[in-house]
Amino acid sequence: MPSFPRLRGLILIAALPLLAGCNAVLLSPSGDVAVQQRNLIIISTGLMLLIIVPVIFLTFLFAWRYRASNKEAHYDPDWNHSTMLELLIWAAPLLIIIALGALTWVSTHQLDPYRPLARLSEGREVPAGTKPLVVEVVALDWKWLFLYPEQGIATVNELAAPVDRPIQFKITSSTVMNSFFVPALAGQIYAMPGMQTTLHAVINHPGEYEGLSANYSGSGFSGMRFKFHGLDQQGFDKWVADARTSTAKLSRDVYLKLEQPSERNPVQHYATVAPGLFDAIVNRCVEGNRMCMKDAMAIDATGGMGIPGALNVTTLDPATRERLGLSDTPPRKYVGAMCTSTEGLVL
Repeated sequence: MPSFPRLRGLILIAALPLLAGCNAVLLSPSGDVAVQQRNLIIISTGLMLLIIVPVIFLTFLFAWRYRASNKEAHYDPDWNHSTMLELLIWAAPLLIIIALGALTWVSTHQLDPYRPLARLSEGREVPAGTKPLVVEVVALDWKWLFLYPEQGIATVNELAAPVDRPIQFKITSSTVMNSFFVPALAGQIYAMPGMQTTLHAVINHPGEYEGLSANYSGSGFSGMRFKFHGLDQQGFDKWVADARTSTAKLSRDVYLKLEQPSERNPVQHYATVAPGLFDAIVNRCVEGNRMCMKDAMAIDATGGMGIPGALNVTTLDPATRERLGLSDTPPRKYVGAMCTSTEGLVL
């Protein structure tokens, strides 16, 4: 009867065929940005293995050669330096670090998520005049809302795009920070409330891909998944037409209800979207009685409003402007001091 360790080894070997069903999507992506990121991972790993593999091999070689039982191994207790070894030990890692640094510098700029795409895939540039598909992404608790401003529709937990057409994602969150991630398409990009982040990407092969949140955001986080459909243009047009047949309309009041926390929401389509909804979500002013952040910041930039702001707005005097070399620039207002409304009334 085989021993337990041997039996365990046989079980593990028998289970290996089950791994054939794994889909290593990060190593076989379907979007050009994700392909370039995959290549960067492979190249970086290969460069690092140039040091790691020889070190591991030599560790075992030295341990075997200079074992206590090997009486033929040369023993030199007074040895302390070798110029050749020093060159090898320091030059090889230095060259690899230089190579990794150059690779990182170039790829950081080429794969900047805010940078519009220059190519559809290797050897295929984006045709001149190509307009990207704009998709506005909102991370809700705990679901995803996608707005298509060009098509005038919206969806919950379902995303689609034509193959070989650049996509510009505008991403935000309704409450806490989240992360928008379609592994087959491109790397993850954070979604943050009161801010808009951007991702440019393209899908090169038709299919159904998994999308998810890659940043923990509460109890319903595990259900924040959606399907991303890569379609030909005819299929995408049909998908849009089907969405337009929905009886649901995404008004601001409907959005405020949708924004409430819920888990594992089914796919839902909206035939119309309230004008300026995404901008209102970003600026925290979907409700009709709230000032938008951009308006509040514009007021702050000009010194504020009301009694305190109006009485404390000032500009640099001509002598100071001349001293600072600002005589030829338009005067700018700023808040000269802080005070309360009561203090402002006394003034």
